[in-house]
Amino acid sequence: MSQRVDDATPWLPDAQVEDWKAVVALLTTLPAALDAQLKRDAGMNLYEYNVLVALSERPHGEIPMSDLARLTQSSPSRLSHAVARLEQAGWVTRGSCVAAGKRTSARLTEGGEDQLRRAAPGHVREVRRLVVDALGPDRMAALGDAALTVVRHAAPDVAELLPACTAVDTTASAACAAAADLDAPTAARGT
Repeated sequence: MSQRVDDATPWLPDAQVEDWKAVVALLTTLPAALDAQLKRDAGMNLYEYNVLVALSERPHGEIPMSDLARLTQSSPSRLSHAVARLEQAGWVTRGSCVAAGKRTSARLTEGGEDQLRRAAPGHVREVRRLVVDALGPDRMAALGDAALTVVRHAAPDVAELLPACTAVDTTASAACAAAADLDAPTAARGT
């Protein structure tokens, strides 16, 4: 960035350029490494894993698709394709949720819960190997704090979801799950 076309542009000093290059490298290499591990060991990609995690953190494992798209920061089309793959694997179902305003919801199945339980240990080991253990507690805490600061600037609505993932439309999700429970056979509800 030594050639400055516009003096009014707040160019980064050389040290910050190097730091920024490291951030860009992190943003491109870490997701690819985590994705490769999940594909190899669990037969799913990182995005699909994150969808299953998001569903597992909701009451009754269910959330309206539009809320899930917002939570996973994806387009409705990308989410729909991912959920279709997860449905085909038997890990997620889609259904109508009148209680959530006649929206379609995604729901984690027992098979999806099992898949998440099988995939999580390998994923956590890889996260520890690549990030947590490599940084140590203090640097990991600093990275988490720095990442949250950036997310607050880049996507404030997502930052609101991070400290308490159940903050997104839990009323609609819970109402949808309650409606599904009422329609389910008694044996399926465990009573």
